[in-house]
Amino acid sequence: MSEIKTAATASFTMNYFSFGKGEKTLVILPGLSVQSVMNSADIIEKAYEKIAESFKVFVFDRRNELPSSYSVYDMADDTAEVFETLGLKDVYIFGASQGGMIGLALASEYPSLVKKLVLGSSAVHITDGQFSSINKWIELAKKGDGPELNIEMGKVLYPEAIFEKFKDTLEKMGETITENEFRRFIAFAEGTKGFDVTEKIENIKCPVLSLGSRDDKVLPGAAETIEKLFSGKKDFESYMYEGFGHAAFDTAPDYKERMLKFLLK
Repeated sequence: MSEIKTAATASFTMNYFSFGKGEKTLVILPGLSVQSVMNSADIIEKAYEKIAESFKVFVFDRRNELPSSYSVYDMADDTAEVFETLGLKDVYIFGASQGGMIGLALASEYPSLVKKLVLGSSAVHITDGQFSSINKWIELAKKGDGPELNIEMGKVLYPEAIFEKFKDTLEKMGETITENEFRRFIAFAEGTKGFDVTEKIENIKCPVLSLGSRDDKVLPGAAETIEKLFSGKKDFESYMYEGFGHAAFDTAPDYKERMLKFLLK
């Protein structure tokens, strides 16, 4: 069972857990979620057990002490500070959705820290249309409607068959969301507004793998934009899924194998 630990910097704390025995360091930056992935530590460790044979894996939450506003670039700055606190260098990063945006910001602002970057259903910028979808979640969170929030997120995160299978579970989980979790979710979601790394792509020196979905309903067209902007860049690879939705990182059976092949090159 993974132990939840807390990294303390001079100005904030951040929860994380780690597993694996490899000499190389892989950091997983999770996407936007209503309840912390720290609650799913054992499930995540099981999902990445093959990768953990070659890597020491760290999974980070967002900071505990929220500022008045908290952009993706702020999240990246915090993550870089935690890397320094824990002595992490030459880091391989897998960022899922918003976590991929943080990874892009890290690779562009702190290129010496990032050895390789895997983007899962992520984006180089958030369009007004994409944020309008996220804004629906924000409004439900502000109303404190956990069951409806989980249902609305599940509809666009997962393929229909998977959503229908877990619909009742998602609804029940929504009943357990606390006021603090709503508050944090709103801050994290609002932090995506205006995110744009397109003018800083040239700063990204590490190899990049983008794993996207043609049927992504959360960030439609985002993976295709990544392919277009990175296509002429050395050491860039991409793969597009069909039928696995935005959360292909959870639903595609060969996802971890594709990641591992790239990471070990």
